[in-house]
Amino acid sequence: MSLKTFIAKRLASRAVRKVSKWRENPIETQNKVRDGLVKSAKNTLFGKDHNFGSIKNYEDFKNNIPVRDYEGLSYYIDKMVDAQEDILWKGKPLYFAKTSGTTSGAKYIPITKESMPGHINAARNAIYTYINETGNADFLSGKMIFLQGSPILSSKNGVKLGRLSGIVAHYVPSYLGESTKPSWKTNCIEDWDTKVNSIVEETINEKMTLISGTPSWVQMYFEKLIEKKGGKIGDIFPDFSLYIYGGVNYTPYKKKFEELVGKKTDSIELYPASEGFIAYQDKQGEEGMLLLLDNGIYYEFIPKNEFLTKNQQE
Repeated sequence: MSLKTFIAKRLASRAVRKVSKWRENPIETQNKVRDGLVKSAKNTLFGKDHNFGSIKNYEDFKNNIPVRDYEGLSYYIDKMVDAQEDILWKGKPLYFAKTSGTTSGAKYIPITKESMPGHINAARNAIYTYINETGNADFLSGKMIFLQGSPILSSKNGVKLGRLSGIVAHYVPSYLGESTKPSWKTNCIEDWDTKVNSIVEETINEKMTLISGTPSWVQMYFEKLIEKKGGKIGDIFPDFSLYIYGGVNYTPYKKKFEELVGKKTDSIELYPASEGFIAYQDKQGEEGMLLLLDNGIYYEFIPKNEFLTKNQQE
């Protein structure tokens, strides 16, 4: 066992124990987080408009804060985009994640210094949970690829703006160093077809062990690899053992992926969103996901097929 593998297993065990503490006490944990959020935001414009100072429990919270869509919050978000402070959260956001969903056209989702760790820690804990359950940390001895948007960020009234995957690229741990692909230069290529061709050149002769990305992106990457080298992905990357994906329903891609790879690999499903990291798969071989709220707070365990049907689009 390599030192890296040994350390990863110790860290994974510690992370899972920590998650278990709040997972086993979901109501108490959520009440604590809600009270902390309300206290922190009570002097914001949104907090004042919704009487945060009078909220003492869940019923108060529910009665004071109606459920609404992005358009219902646009009054506040527009003020944040105009560089006003203390609107939805104290101060200014670190980033605006620009996203285009099925409604409202382009959206600007504020990400703060308090919310950013939720994205990073949930993705990390998904991998730690997998290591702790399976005992497999061998993929850490090879190269890992994260197919994502360009990390080049623009600016909106002094706040950095970009796609969520491009923002997250700035938070890849430094200790992974040369283990991660693609290179920064390649990752900054805007044209996707050109970018994938460059990624193929960078990785085709590497010992790739972990591959992560939206299924449509990864399928294109796999097809270009096979076109260039022939065989199956399992032949090109014999040590490839873990696929991490999210963003869309994987079911329509599964059969094609199995054909392209040509061997069984484990997988972890993530449900990241610009608004917050929603869920990650916490069991191999079980149709379930661990749902999260805000900074990694357990909500409930739902059969994965039912969850995807209700919440993810193909």
